[in-house]
Amino acid sequence: MQKVLVTNHDDGTTVIAINRPERRNAICARTAIELQQAFAAFDASAQKVAVLTGTGDEAFSGGADVTDMPELWRCIPTVGITTEKPVIAAVGGWCVGGAMVAAMMCDLLVAAENARFSYPEARLGFTGGMIAGLAARIPHKMAMEMILLCRTWDVKRAYEVGLVNQVVPVGQQVSAALAMAREMTSMSPMVLTTLKRFVTEGVLAQGPSERMARAGRDLGLVRDSEDSKEALAAFKEKRKPRFSGK
Repeated sequence: MQKVLVTNHDDGTTVIAINRPERRNAICARTAIELQQAFAAFDASAQKVAVLTGTGDEAFSGGADVTDMPELWRCIPTVGITTEKPVIAAVGGWCVGGAMVAAMMCDLLVAAENARFSYPEARLGFTGGMIAGLAARIPHKMAMEMILLCRTWDVKRAYEVGLVNQVVPVGQQVSAALAMAREMTSMSPMVLTTLKRFVTEGVLAQGPSERMARAGRDLGLVRDSEDSKEALAAFKEKRKPRFSGK
């Protein structure tokens, strides 16, 4: 079974859904890679706006699957997901841990009335650190309440502190996010991407974990490139490398 489902609509919107309902859409190693690949394909396409969601209404995602730990940075918008096109999170049910990070890093967020937001890593004794970015996106003391006290927020609380843009009945979060996306498909893509870039790169603070993940991503592109393979082959064959820039 595919762990990520992609639906492209003719109006320029795309829905990308985590598809592991039997595991509350927990993100395993393969899911993180498939999400990254799905967004790369979206970015290279003519589609204009993406909606990130989870299959079913019980959970957007329960976070990292601890039985098959993912490289979570791969599926975090602006980190492993590098598109400058708008991305809207459509959250129903539980949104936990790494999934909370993915949702907060989206540009907009629509939540169902049963949405619950939680980041319990201080209780569990480990952290990837990227949740620090929450303090750049909502008021500082509210962010620290979730980060340090591990408080679970219902959708009313999340809306009040500015994490959520719109609250809708259960089951309507994707259709509401698509309606929001369709508003943007009639707007200038150049303006939308430029303003998103300005906010992401020049306004929002980037924490150390976020910077480290981005550096790792960029170094990985070099490591896995054709030029890297060519350099190794040239060294073994005692010849001058022929680089292609790919």
